[in-house]
Amino acid sequence: ILGSHSKEKSVIITLPYLLFLQGWVRSVRPQKDNLFLHVNDGSSLKPLQVVASSHLNTRDLTFGCAVDITGTLEKSINKRQNVELHAQHIKVVGECNPVDFPFKIKERHSLEYVRQFPHLRCRTNAFSSLLRIRSEATTAIQSFFRDNGYVQIHTPVITSNDCEGAGELFQVEVRSDLLYDPNPHFFSVPAYLTVSAQLHLEVMAGAFSAVYTFGPTFRAENSQSRRHLAEFYMVEAEIAFTESLDDLMKVMEDLFKAATEHVLSCCAEDVELFHKYIAPGNRAIDILKSSSQNFTFSTEWGCDLQTEHEKFLVKHCGNVPVFVINYPYELKPFYARDNQDQPNHTAAAVDLLVPGVGELCGGSLREERLELLSQRLARAGLEDTHAWYLQLREFGSVPHGGFGMGFERYLQCILGLHNIKDVIPFARFSHSCLL
Repeated sequence: ILGSHSKEKSVIITLPYLLFLQGWVRSVRPQKDNLFLHVNDGSSLKPLQVVASSHLNTRDLTFGCAVDITGTLEKSINKRQNVELHAQHIKVVGECNPVDFPFKIKERHSLEYVRQFPHLRCRTNAFSSLLRIRSEATTAIQSFFRDNGYVQIHTPVITSNDCEGAGELFQVEVRSDLLYDPNPHFFSVPAYLTVSAQLHLEVMAGAFSAVYTFGPTFRAENSQSRRHLAEFYMVEAEIAFTESLDDLMKVMEDLFKAATEHVLSCCAEDVELFHKYIAPGNRAIDILKSSSQNFTFSTEWGCDLQTEHEKFLVKHCGNVPVFVINYPYELKPFYARDNQDQPNHTAAAVDLLVPGVGELCGGSLREERLELLSQRLARAGLEDTHAWYLQLREFGSVPHGGFGMGFERYLQCILGLHNIKDVIPFARFSHSCLL
């Protein structure tokens, strides 16, 4: 009713129009004869102006309170809004003491301050805009994959594998006082919260040409920095019958463009709020080494790219998204395809780096050659636990590849936000699990 952020929900009405409005009061301006309210129901950034007789004003009609209002929607004589609600009845459903309420009506609160109130920050303009953007971005990503013939797979949150091999795992166990079985593990084997759905998607890529998943991912990284969360959302895709990094890069690029175009189309005012008020490989190594900048981490071939390197490369390329391909083979996990290009010896891997964030997407072609994969797993001591993974190569295996995109990092990128904790509804990180 207030002008929804989604085009599909727009309606055409004839004024005057009888309207029942439920929402939260964003401002109260009493005058001698009239009362002016701004009320928002969460459907858009802009509130609806309500005009009422002063006799409808009550002591509990304050900033932050929840209201039911009945009246007629009419054309406004004020140029600041097209329509306004002329109220005949106002009922305060939920009171709000503006003195105790942590957000004040005429103050612009910093993101750091708002972050202290995870149970209330959705009441602020900035965070309600973020949540609308997040919702539309989710819709856009799902639509992109559906429209391009991908099958959505609900991959498990609890798993027995460490896909990334970094060891940053949350182990899942029953409380010891509830464990009656002599086996110390509820699942008979160690189980963890997933760090990636990739291996499960590879299973499904043996029956479907293109699959994806979109869900929570967990990393037990003991960090409280602006870049890290213990729980976040990942978009992951796996594509069968592909032998080219170009294929993966095209999907990454098309996904980024499609999602961003949809968000800009449906949430233009919300995005503008952030931009205006809140956040106003070998060749890669050569660029880093030839720069005059002093890096904290080494820029030698064979060393992994750090965030400072990623951001410098993006800046070097004109502050536009840039792909980095063919990483040193030993830096990549066992599943990355060997390019067999000695002496450099690289893996067919690719990262998409974006301004302000660094790595947004990471992917690779997967090693489909049974002998090479078996040797790599043996060297890593994983041949027993990953016997099933080898078996995938024995029965109708095809060349394939995939990638993952951090959803919160994507939102940081398009909104220009510095801290990843400001783009997720409830942030979980080291030593913090509020609510």
